[in-house]
Order: sequence, then structure tokens, then C-alpha cells
Amino acid sequence: MDSIKVHNSLRPGPPVLFTPIEQGKISWYACGPTVYDHSHLGHARNYVSTDIIRRILLHYFGFDVKFVMNFTDIDDKIILRARRQRLLEIEKKKKYTDAELTELGIAAFRAYAKSNLPKLLEGDGAPLDLQNYIPRRDAAYGQVLAGGTLTGDGRPGDDEAKLKMHISNMTTAVIAIGGNQPFSGAEEILLPYFDSLYKESLDTSDQTIFTSLTQLMENEFTKDMDALNVLRPDVVTRVTEYVPQIASFVEKVVEKGFAYEAQGSVYFDIAAFEKAGNTYARLRPESRNDKALQEEGEGSLGKSLGGKRGPSDFALWKKSKPGEPYWPSKWGNGRPGWHIECSVMASDVLGSRMDFHSGGIDLAFPHHDNELAQSEAYYCKHGHEHVWVNYFLHMGHLSISGSKMSKSLKNFQTIKDALASTYTARSMRIVFLHGRWNDGVEITPSMRTQADTWETTVNNFFTNVKSLLVEANETTSAVKSGVEGLSISENKPAEGLLAELEQAKKEVSLALSNSFDTPQVMRIIADIIRKANINIGAPNGNLELPAVESIARWVTKIVGILGLDANAKPPYEGLGWASTAMSADVDPTAAVQPYKAVYNSVLSDTESLGLPTSETLASLLSQSPGPEFDSLVEAGIRDPEQLGLPYLRATSKLRDELRRIVASAAPELKASILNLSDRIRDFDLTNIGVYLDDRPDGQPSLIKFIPAAELVAAREEKAAKDAEKAKAKEEARLAREKAEAEKWEKAKIAPQDMFKGDDRYSEWDSEGMPTKLKDGSEVPKAQLKKLKKEWDRQTKVHGEYITKFGGL
Repeated sequence: MDSIKVHNSLRPGPPVLFTPIEQGKISWYACGPTVYDHSHLGHARNYVSTDIIRRILLHYFGFDVKFVMNFTDIDDKIILRARRQRLLEIEKKKKYTDAELTELGIAAFRAYAKSNLPKLLEGDGAPLDLQNYIPRRDAAYGQVLAGGTLTGDGRPGDDEAKLKMHISNMTTAVIAIGGNQPFSGAEEILLPYFDSLYKESLDTSDQTIFTSLTQLMENEFTKDMDALNVLRPDVVTRVTEYVPQIASFVEKVVEKGFAYEAQGSVYFDIAAFEKAGNTYARLRPESRNDKALQEEGEGSLGKSLGGKRGPSDFALWKKSKPGEPYWPSKWGNGRPGWHIECSVMASDVLGSRMDFHSGGIDLAFPHHDNELAQSEAYYCKHGHEHVWVNYFLHMGHLSISGSKMSKSLKNFQTIKDALASTYTARSMRIVFLHGRWNDGVEITPSMRTQADTWETTVNNFFTNVKSLLVEANETTSAVKSGVEGLSISENKPAEGLLAELEQAKKEVSLALSNSFDTPQVMRIIADIIRKANINIGAPNGNLELPAVESIARWVTKIVGILGLDANAKPPYEGLGWASTAMSADVDPTAAVQPYKAVYNSVLSDTESLGLPTSETLASLLSQSPGPEFDSLVEAGIRDPEQLGLPYLRATSKLRDELRRIVASAAPELKASILNLSDRIRDFDLTNIGVYLDDRPDGQPSLIKFIPAAELVAAREEKAAKDAEKAKAKEEARLAREKAEAEKWEKAKIAPQDMFKGDDRYSEWDSEGMPTKLKDGSEVPKAQLKKLKKEWDRQTKVHGEYITKFGGL
């Protein structure tokens, strides 16, 4: 095994050598979600990337990984969301007159503008209302709405995204308030307004106000992660289950002189920490004086807390104000600060040191830097700096239109919506695998195309290899041969495709050892498949099928390790995507039933055709797939596709024989044979996820396993296209018939009569040609020349009409 190197945020620069605290084991704490809303694609980027690294360490490098993740189930965002929702519910039950509703909406409208869009209150001195909102909005913020920035320079970012969110909330509210329906569209401006008026009226000793929200969102998050095939944590912690331990932890930090109480809150003393020889902001030293990040880390409800000695000191324990949940402590009723939560929970499960700590890159400062400081303060002994985390892994965030995808910016797509519309769990993971885990990523159409192409390449390769093995009747022995396929003799170097495979294995090992370089792994897989496909397409006799199978089995193992097959389990010794969740307790008889049912139906329908007997047909009609199926069961095979092969081969052979004899069959049998042949391929087998690839020159059809949904969708798409072609053909036929009828209807008119009814003329000669215009003047020569050409053409077509219809 190559030495593993990993990007460590504590050591900026190239990857550094990974040395675990305990040989063969890894302790890992991951910052989990703050569960106050549905998870979005930004969360997927974080947790799927984390899962990929965890799987590589578990199933490629063989580490025993203890993975701990927390749910932050109490913080400022949760308090605000839960409290405001409860207040909104109370307000909705009140009886408002129409006038009172409008007055309420306008008051909330102006309050929201004052807090978030103050420029709307500037101007002609008139108060902001529903009528002057649009012109004031466009005058104040039109540049940003048009795609520009607040400063006029650079690209739009988080500030512009936040501004657009506030404008969107205001614009939506205008419509709702104008329609006297503020509770159905203006909630985003009503929520903070009600909170400002009534937050202190809530009895927060009833913590179900908050836990009913967090428990719901935690369950939703877990469902999302399961849907994305993210391994569940070994240990889950929740802040609300650790409050007494948090208070005790804070007490010890105070006792050691690194924190102090002020006005009922407790703050970490950065100056004292550094005076003792420790380092603060080790992850992001350049951000230590960033006031905006500091305020974000303290939370929106912490702004009014006072008594800090240093401007950068951060809260370990917050005095609870009216309208906030609280727990008892030696400093009075309060609640944990944000950063202290992870320090206590991680330490409780993993101890005073851990190998990995991970989270999104936006947590590096202040959250992770503050975690480090308070934990090192807790554990350090006089004169000795304590190492709490050896390696910090920060996942790059997901961007959209230049700004971070975020709940607070409301520029996100939920995981649930994404999986229901534009992604599968596999396709989303493939997109993330094509980017480095520690780099930011903005999903573009070209990135999606690259990922889709890669997935199609792997899908087709697995399908083709399995069909070739079925044709060669080698599947049963291949299944028994193990994941590595052919063995390489120690005395004989690998050649051809096997040499390419050995090189690919070495390159993947190097890539994964180089800070889990999955983009490189994806390129290596695509390249080895390309080489195998070249061999598959080589002239007859040059196919290295055992080597191709070995490549397919190795690719299966790697994509399994990367989490791309939700149905597969370690050690990923199958071939291709697992058709169903692999389990030792699969009932072979039940699993094979769909394939057996199709075979029995085809056998019965073929017999009922009354075909002329032949030795080949008689042999096929009397074949019995049962013994081969029984041997697979005895061999321990539990993959439904493998179990179904005896019945599929028998079905395919019967259909191939029908295709062979149809040319010489009696006319009255041909239609029946063709209909049965098409039905077997397009319906019977398609509906159970099997495609028969017909080949020319009497070659047997290839059996290909393809998801039934894909085959049915392709069949329906083809049927729709065929129907459209038939419709277009019928419309063209009708148009031709109409044109033909109109042509002969016009041809019926004798040339002598064609101009007689035209009121532009008043006299005609004996052949029906006009001689005078309506006003009695002579027909101009140029016009007469044109009319003569028309008369000649009519003479010709009328002659054709006489010939065709006999003048009727």
C-alpha cells in the first residue's frame, strides 16, 4: 500500500503524510447539519464527499474508522425559525378585519425594508407603500437586479444573492398584501415582524417549540442521506443531550483562566489563551479580525450580549433572553454557544485527540478555529500546547451563480427535489467525484455532460461484458473465480489488456493515496474501459474475454468502493451494477420467478403456433432450464440475474429459432411468428429488464441486462416516434390526395372557359382569350402574353384530364 497523503487545513499547501494515532484505526468527527430546514445540494456536496473519503479509507485502505457526527438541534437559527413559526400559527388564529390585515401587512412591509433594504426608505419623503415600492426598488437596486454588483465591480457574490432574496420577499409580499392575503405569500416579512413584537410572550420552558422542528428535520436529513447512499454515522450526538456536560466543560475552561463570565454569559479569552503560548485562528489566521464572520459565528441573537473584554472573544455560554430556550448553570439560565457544542461532543466520544475533524469550508473560521482554541485550552497543561485534531478536512462548497448555495440565501435546490427531477443518487455522486473534495465546485452544463457520459460508458461496458460472458457460457465459472478474475503469474509478466489492468490498478492506488484524488480515478476507469472496448470490437478471434472480464470486475470493485452502487456490499466481488440489494437470504425460487414465467409463456405460445416439426425445434421445446438453475443455487449464487440466466438462454434460443424459420414458413404463419418474436423482445423481456440484441448472419442474440425502466422508456419513446411518423405519413398522404383532387378539379375546366367568369374582362375571342378589359380598353400586350401562357398550360392539363377521365 502506498503511503497516504492528505490535504490538511492545519498545514496549508500540498498534501501531507497521514499517520494515524493508532495503527490501522481512524477516529473521525464530522460537523453535522443544523436541523432547521430541508437539506439542499450544498449539503449533498459536503456529506457525499465526506462519505466518499470514508468509504475509501474503509474499503480500499482497510482502516477501522470510528465516524462520529452531530446534529446541532439548538442554536440561533433554530430558535428563530421555531419561535417565529409558533408565533405565526398564533397570529393566524386571530380574527382580523380586512382593514386590520392590510395595516398589519404594511407595518411588516416597512419594518422588513428598514432592516434589510434601507434604501427603499430614501427618496421623496413619502412613506414606503405598495404603490411606490417598484419604482423605488428599481432606482435603488436595479443594478443588482440586472446582474451587477453593489459596488459596480467584479462578479456578484453572497451579498448580491442576499439582497436579491430580500427583494424577492418584498416583491412577493406586495402581491399578497395587495390582495389582502398577507398570510398567504407575505410570511417571510411577517415572521420577523411578529418576532419583534411578541417573542417575549412565549413560554420557552416548553422546549417542544424547538424540538418538534429539529426532530422532524433530523428525520428528513437522514432520509436524504439514505437516498444518496451515504453511510450512517457510527455514533450520532445531539447538542440538547449534552447540555450538562457542556456547562461542566465551560466551567473547567474558566477555572484554567481561559474564559470569563460577563453579565450572565461566558466568553473565551483569546488574549489569555495566546499569552499562555497558544495559537489562535490556526486554520484561518487571516480571518481572525473579520467582524462579519465573527458576528455570523456568534449568531443573530448574540448581538445584544455584552461584557466582552476583547472584540474577538466568543461565547461559550449565552445568557438566555426572554423567548429563548434555557438550561440551568452556575451563571444562571442560559444555553450553549455554537462552537462549544462540537468540542464537548467530539471529546466525549473520541477523547482528547482525534485523527480527523471535517466539515464544510465555510466552517473553518470561526467555528473550527474556535473549537480548536477552546478544546486545546481545556486539555492543555501549563507550558504545553495540546494537539486536539491531527488533520482537518474541509469540503469545498457548492456555488450557484457565483455565490455559495445556502439556506440563508434561499438560492438552493433541496436534495429531495433534485432526486425527483434532475439527478439520481449515482449521477449526483459522479458529478462530485469529478471534482476534488477540497475544491469549490459550480455545477455547469458541461460538468453534467461529462458525468452523464462517464456513467453511460460504464453502464454500456458492464452490459456488454455480461452479455459476452452469457454468450460464451462462462458466467457460472466466472462468478466463482473471484473479483480479480485472472491471476498473474509471478514468473510471467502480464501482457495485453492484463498489463493495462495492472497499470490502472497502480495508478488508482497512487491517486487515492494522493489525498483521495477521485477525478484522476474517474479518468483511469474511463481509459481502461476504452481500451477494453477496443478489444471487444476487434475482429473475430482477437477478443481477450477473460482479461475483459477481469477489468469489468475490477471496475465493479472500485465503483462499489466509491459508493456508486447502492445495492452492492463490500467486498464488491460482483460484475456490474447489482440488480437488487445483495443479501445472503435471497430466496432463489422467488428471485427467478419473473424469468421463469417469461420462459413458460414463450414455450407455451411457441407450441401453440403449430410449427412444422424439426430436430432443432423439438430439442428446444423439450429443453429444461431447471437443472442448470439448481446447480447455480447449489453453488451459492444469489444474484437474481445470474439465477435467471438458464431461463433467459432457453427463451433467447427459442426466439432465435423463430427468427430463423420465419423466412421459409407458410404465409399464414409468418405474421404470427413475427408478432411473437417482437413481443418476446419488446414486451416480455423488456418488462423484466432484459434486452435481446439481435445480430445478423444467424448469430445468436446477445442477452443484456438493462434496468426495466430504461427499456420501457425507450420502448415508449420509440412507439411515440413511430406514431408521430405514421401520423406525418398519413397527413402527407391526405395532403397529396387533396392536391391531386384539386389539380383534376381545376383541369376539368376547358381552356375556352377559363377566363369567361373573370370580371376583369368584358370581351373574349373564339378561343376564350380576353380581348378587352372591363372599361372597354384593349388588353395590354404584356398582360395578353401572360394570359396566353396560362391558357396553354390549361390546354395541356385539360387534355390530360380528357385522356384520364374521358371528359366526364
